Amino acid sequence: MNALKRLLGIVWIVLGPVIILFLVMQAIEKIAAAAEGIARTNTTLQWSIIIIIFIPICAGLMIFGYYGLKGEYDRLPQSSEEL
Repeated sequence: MNALKRLLGIVWIVLGPVIILFLVMQAIEKIAAAAEGIARTNTTLQWSIIIIIFIPICAGLMIFGYYGLKGEYDRLPQSSEEL
């Protein structure tokens, strides 16, 4: 089970930047396809907000993966007395 946790730690570490890269590529594509004027401004604003919200989420995912890879979740407490 601990090997699976470490393997998934690597997956989470890799998945964080991949998600941000995918979002940025989608934003560039959608903004380029938007019509000129107000529609392009609205599309740019929407994608900027989406990317700004997802950056901390992906950073947290990477931190979670780092701790999984490091082995911090190898032994989890079974009761509140063990905390």
